[in-house]
Amino acid sequence: MAKRPNVIVILNDDMGYSDIGCYGGEIDTPNLNRLAARGIRFTQFYNTARCCPSRASLLTGLHPHQTGVGLMVDDLRPNGYPGNLNEHCVTIAEVLKQAGYRTYMSGKWHVASDKFNANDTWPLQRGFDHFYGIINGAANYFQPGTLVRDNTNINAEARADEHYYFTDAISDNAVDFIKRHQRVGGDDPFFMYVAYTAPHWPLHAKQADIDKYKGRFDAGWDQLREARVKRMVEMGIIDAAWPLSERDPAVPDWESADDKAWRLRCMEVYAAQIDCMDQGIGRIIEALAEAGELEQTLILFLADNGGCAEEFNPSTGEGFIRNGIATAHTKQGERVSFGNAPHLMPGAENTYQSYGMAWANLSNTPFRLYKHWVHEGGISTPFIAHWPAGIQDKGALRHTPAQLPDVMATILEATASTYPTHDKGHVIEPCQGESLLPVFHADRQRATPLYWEHEGNAAIRIGDWKLVRKYPGEWELYDMQRDRTEVDNVAEAHVQTVSEMRQQYEDWARRCGVIPREQILNIMQSK
Repeated sequence: MAKRPNVIVILNDDMGYSDIGCYGGEIDTPNLNRLAARGIRFTQFYNTARCCPSRASLLTGLHPHQTGVGLMVDDLRPNGYPGNLNEHCVTIAEVLKQAGYRTYMSGKWHVASDKFNANDTWPLQRGFDHFYGIINGAANYFQPGTLVRDNTNINAEARADEHYYFTDAISDNAVDFIKRHQRVGGDDPFFMYVAYTAPHWPLHAKQADIDKYKGRFDAGWDQLREARVKRMVEMGIIDAAWPLSERDPAVPDWESADDKAWRLRCMEVYAAQIDCMDQGIGRIIEALAEAGELEQTLILFLADNGGCAEEFNPSTGEGFIRNGIATAHTKQGERVSFGNAPHLMPGAENTYQSYGMAWANLSNTPFRLYKHWVHEGGISTPFIAHWPAGIQDKGALRHTPAQLPDVMATILEATASTYPTHDKGHVIEPCQGESLLPVFHADRQRATPLYWEHEGNAAIRIGDWKLVRKYPGEWELYDMQRDRTEVDNVAEAHVQTVSEMRQQYEDWARRCGVIPREQILNIMQSK
């Protein structure tokens, strides 16, 4: 029997569709570019618009509502989502562990409601042999809260290390897991989930990485969006016939923008965060090569949602500190300043800022809207598959639409593993994805629809038609072949199509346990 492949899934956090080099962006990502050149890139792969629902769907092969993480990780029971992976789903790690794989994770978990006490929803209890990372959804990069090794809190380790930087720690622990596996794994294959927080806020980066991007974005977001589109068309990532979506109405044109030095610094730090992640991915690739495992390892890279338009004010600090995603003081005892304050340049630990709507609009080029919403800007992600032993069409593009549950189905087929119908006495929901292994060889027609729902924002895609709603607005209809940038809403011209697709969406929502947004809001107000 041929050796089963190792599998590494690399997920990054809050990054737009076109930020990395091999998708048209200005940021230096030579290692991701290398994976793309020796593998394939998907142009129409979709996430689920938000951090934790995307993680739940990616890990389980289900839609997030089926897993218990239909919104965030808040416990909204008895009438809402529990905010934890439930007993009716299994993770990729649980399935592969049963198939003889050793399993490792480094990075951000964010699918457990209890962030401070080990329980049956933490990584080791959901199939991972070893874990390093945070349970929470965000962190101070220099001293993250909820930092855990296996089931033990190790926050003190980061606080004691003056050179600690979370992105590097995620990469270094992933490398250590590969080396550990070489020592103790024997002939067993391994599965590793590397879940970076970069470039999720706060804007924290190492000075050397920031300095590299000085001047890189000086042309401003308007010219940069147009330049990206040109490169993306030349690469074949997007169709030249799709119009570039308009700059967000809430964003000024670059020439009219104030505080330009601060705004540029925000994007420079954001780019530095991605650059540092790419450096770490390079070390992971190198460790695989040194171990002789690169040829036999399926590597998948993607992002959990589109670029994030969230803006901060000083009042955010109290809640962030209480929830363990920020600290009030730096390691040196200096008080942290919270909020997007133009008088304070971001990057250092004494700041806690986001890069904001204008740059998120650039990150999601050529699309509109952002993280939270299920228009293309919120759900479109780069998706790279690298597997020298299993992909022959090196450097190719694939335009077949695909979605997070497909990752489980793909890994099952690649590893010849069996998805269970029952686990620990519980009925397991059937996997909702389609294997992408046939698409690795050639584009093909997708057999099943794609569905989304988050915070009342909803969509269904069948073939080239996409029906989408920005809550609480009306349904919109777009022809993805002609207008993937969602500029021309043709709902009024195709009333019957809208009606049929809406009914199909509602049938799916009932089947998957989607709770209406109005009900969720009532639950949250009553808590």
